[in-house]
Amino acid sequence: MARSDTARLRGKAGKQRSELADTLLFLVKLVIFVAVFRSFLLAPFSIPSQSMLPRLYIGDYLFVSKWNYGYSRNSLPWSVPLIPGRLFPHTPHRGDVVVFKSPARSHEDIIKRVIGLPGDTVQVKHGQIILNGKPVSRQKVGDFVIPLSPNYNTSIPPGEDQPNCPPPFATRNASGQAVCRYHQFRETLPDGKSYMVLDRGDYPDADDTAVYHVPTDSVFMMGDNRDDSGDSRFPVEAGGLGYVPMVNLEGRALITFWSTDGSAEWIKPWTWVSAARWSRIGHGF
Repeated sequence: MARSDTARLRGKAGKQRSELADTLLFLVKLVIFVAVFRSFLLAPFSIPSQSMLPRLYIGDYLFVSKWNYGYSRNSLPWSVPLIPGRLFPHTPHRGDVVVFKSPARSHEDIIKRVIGLPGDTVQVKHGQIILNGKPVSRQKVGDFVIPLSPNYNTSIPPGEDQPNCPPPFATRNASGQAVCRYHQFRETLPDGKSYMVLDRGDYPDADDTAVYHVPTDSVFMMGDNRDDSGDSRFPVEAGGLGYVPMVNLEGRALITFWSTDGSAEWIKPWTWVSAARWSRIGHGF
């Protein structure tokens, strides 16, 4: 082989190695950028359960802002222990919808609403919150109605002991569509924050509780679907959350960017459109 041919082959091999190195470097930079973006700015979160109905449906996808409460190891992917304690800490506001690491299962992300702050007392009597000794306003409004779908139906989901829509609440609307219907109330916190909550009836363990004293650096969380939420009303050993340490907070729910009723199939692209719940997309918190 001529010397010029050998040089040309070496040059070609060197160029290929250079292109491979550039590609790997780009991928490494992309991974770092995504990790930093998710850790410190915005992160996606999907709703796996009905504990935050009526505000959040199973199949909703949210963006969570990560800067609201400061940063901790729980801000990072897999809770990598690179941040000691909390940096730039801020206390949530009552009524914030927050994503956080479960005190019971550190790998699990949970979403609930902040009800009690450090130093607050929280109690529930006959389904009504008593905050610092004063009843929180709770007014009956029209029933909440959600269509039954693959994401929300009368079957028992894996790992659960009851269906999403138990038989007493499964019905049909005026058009004959299968729906689930719950009593709905508007709850208004002392600072004016207002939102809807659901009531399925009399559940003594959830509707009548002891008085909770929220400790320093912790918050008291509750789901809006009051009779189907394992939250701070229940201790960890009973399947609840107990008080949630602020170091567990990851961010505040910001906006819904996608929602699906679960009927889509990957092999049928047209169902991606028909399964979308367009009216839910773009709603902020």
